Amino acid sequence: MKTKSVLTLADVNAILDAAQQEAEANGWAVTIAVADDGGHLLGLRRLDGAAPMTPSVATEKARSSALGARETQAFEEMINGGRNAFLSAPLSGMLSGGVPVLVDGQVAGTVGVSGVKPDQDVQIAKAGVAVIG
Repeated sequence: MKTKSVLTLADVNAILDAAQQEAEANGWAVTIAVADDGGHLLGLRRLDGAAPMTPSVATEKARSSALGARETQAFEEMINGGRNAFLSAPLSGMLSGGVPVLVDGQVAGTVGVSGVKPDQDVQIAKAGVAVIG
């Protein structure tokens, strides 16, 4: 029987705290979502000033990263590179800003961020992921 790593509530809060610190250090108003390996929401934090649509987008980025087992930036690059058929995939958060939390090469959860430029969303998400190791 296989065992797998999962995010605990303490992990989720640590990710949210670290991502929030990164966003606030740069003056960025974003929403941060943390999901499990199936894309189910575990935690959400909308910072003051974040646009009303950012919770939905951040959640979908986290979900897409979990289901695809990769950074959502890969999906965006694939589509921008001409693979338009991928738009029919059953994912709706195929924009940069979804980053998996990998433990021993397996997805334990994901972080999705929305609210600033794509590379800034990724920077915030990776700051959250970094606290898990």
